[in-house]
Amino acid sequence: MESILSELEGTLLKNPDTFSYFMLIAFEASGLIRFALLLALWPVIRLLENCGREDVALKLTIFVATFGVPFSEVEAVARAVLPKFYLDDIDMEGWRVFSSYEKRVVVTKMPRVMVERFVKEHLKADEVIGSELCVNRFGFCTGFVKEGFGSISESVVAVFGDERPSLGLGRSTGGSGSMFLSLCKEQCHPPFTTNKNHHHHITRPLPVIFHDGRLVKRPTPPVALLILLWIPFGIILAFIRISIGIILPMWAIRLISPVFGGRVIVKGTPPPPPSATSSGVLFVCTHRTLMDPVVLSTVLNRKIPAVTYSLSRLSEILSPIPTVRLTRTKNIDAMKIKQELEKGDLVVCPEGTTCREPFLLRFSALFAELTDRIVPVAMNYRVGFFHATTARGWKGLDPIFFFMNPRPVYEVTFLNQLPVEATCSSGKSPHDVANYVQRILAATLGFECTNFTRKDKYRVLAGNDGIVSHNVNPVMEFVKKLVGSFMFH
Repeated sequence: MESILSELEGTLLKNPDTFSYFMLIAFEASGLIRFALLLALWPVIRLLENCGREDVALKLTIFVATFGVPFSEVEAVARAVLPKFYLDDIDMEGWRVFSSYEKRVVVTKMPRVMVERFVKEHLKADEVIGSELCVNRFGFCTGFVKEGFGSISESVVAVFGDERPSLGLGRSTGGSGSMFLSLCKEQCHPPFTTNKNHHHHITRPLPVIFHDGRLVKRPTPPVALLILLWIPFGIILAFIRISIGIILPMWAIRLISPVFGGRVIVKGTPPPPPSATSSGVLFVCTHRTLMDPVVLSTVLNRKIPAVTYSLSRLSEILSPIPTVRLTRTKNIDAMKIKQELEKGDLVVCPEGTTCREPFLLRFSALFAELTDRIVPVAMNYRVGFFHATTARGWKGLDPIFFFMNPRPVYEVTFLNQLPVEATCSSGKSPHDVANYVQRILAATLGFECTNFTRKDKYRVLAGNDGIVSHNVNPVMEFVKKLVGSFMFH
């Protein structure tokens, strides 16, 4: 069996600097104060690295990022947040060499828990060699690390036994490559060319479909500083924007929002309001954020009710449009939707949960059973600093984080109403109709259809089925997620 031993940082990942990943751990697992503290120590960490004390700099970074943090929180961030940022930094040439071998082992200078899920699930590695976070008996990180097997050479022997790796992939100077490349039969450095013809069927790493966390961009020191400086202004701006949405009528919101940095791009022709003699139209939307139905109502200049499953109480209070809470019991939900359609137009997001990436989750077929007046609407959005969705955090902050972005942009594309022959009236099954709507919406946005569901998302990101607990204290959750500090751990 041919095997490969590859360095992660600076080889499989383009950037050799790991500081931004520890910034993500600090922000997502602890809060803003630890995030700011680690950033304040960055000049010291950088000075240590320039003085040849990379090991001391790394240990200091790990200590500040993880001391007092529950190990389960570090695991959760490594599972739900970090893979997206790792994948964005993948060196595809290095990946093609790495993926052409049968046995794949990765060496990292980060704690193993931070990278293991990503390299095993997305890069299909068999083993990870890295340090281990020390955890006390109460499940909290001490901030110290211990080597997984001992030195890297000992770790290589433990993993490969008497057989030397066929190829060592890494930098010859700096990083951890210089510590294991001599143990391999063959070495490969950037630009990742060897004498071997790499014939393999794997062209790309497994994509990240679900990811969590509030930060849109990888928090390098300049980006992290910009975020910290912006947050006070962002909170004020969010308060102003939300107040405008609650106070002003729908027709005025679209005129005022550009003054405060918001922008809505409309494509296609929206249908006219329902007449007194006809039932309402069912707008079937892709689900990107909680703002989808609100933006749609703003574009149409009228308040259109939206059906929801697990909207937080705060979001319901802040919502400028009516919301209809469903129960996930099919007969009851069908009756509620029919009643609303008799009153007028209605918005539904059949994915059942949001997805940030260019994928559409499986559509629930319930909407197709209830009406033939179906108008698909492709929704998409762009933000600069903060994501407006969460699986692990408190959902009540979603609209606040959305409006904290400097220039949030929404794109709304109206498709034609489904012809009768594409609905259940022509004898098509509800699942066929739902799948058809999913496909045309995906084609409009350039997205990919999947069979993943809401449960799949929450099992990946939160380790549960996505059932919202109503016992969460929103005040404490707000303080922990937005401010955070060592005292909470």
